[in-house]
Amino acid sequence: MQRRPFITSLAALGSAALLPRLAQAAAAVGQPAPDFRLADTAGQAVSLSQFKGKLVVLEWNNPGCPFVRKHYNGNMQSLQKDFTQKGVVWLAVNSTETQSGDYLEPEQLARWMRDKGASPTATLMDPDGKAGAAFGARVTPHMYIVNAQGLLVYAGGIDSIPSARESDIQKATNHVRQGLTELLAGQPVSVASSQAYGCSIKYKSGSA
Repeated sequence: MQRRPFITSLAALGSAALLPRLAQAAAAVGQPAPDFRLADTAGQAVSLSQFKGKLVVLEWNNPGCPFVRKHYNGNMQSLQKDFTQKGVVWLAVNSTETQSGDYLEPEQLARWMRDKGASPTATLMDPDGKAGAAFGARVTPHMYIVNAQGLLVYAGGIDSIPSARESDIQKATNHVRQGLTELLAGQPVSVASSQAYGCSIKYKSGSA
């Protein structure tokens, strides 16, 4: 069953208590991005701070979400490949709590990414939701760009058309591609925030 896109309502978040906690914790564009230390799908520790000096993309991911599947029919993989080849670090983060029907064990998530031909720098597990809460990530895919100085310079949707229709990808402005292209050219990000859309993240109760 297709889920509704994220809108700024308590119902879309799935919990009346979730929105205030995320809002209080959410990282702000123009401010230092909160550090985190998470295990990747192979069990290796990865921290955001270890990539200081590089551009970093954070992609909140859940393969059970139709909006994620829309972009993993080639669009997300193209972004990953194009920009990791240019030295950008791409971290896919899964904050789905372990009791959710959408939760995948690390090896299952790694297999899904391989089967899709994805090429992030790392795929990270955040089952307690602390990294997601620190960034205020509400949906999948929720996208962020951190610059070489460690500042959050973009937060929002992957593109400008909030739908689950794959046909809309070509019509939309891809905010992540645009922002990374500008940063690599030494320019500021022209669109620093946008509406994030997708499936609400299934956070562990009381963790966000």
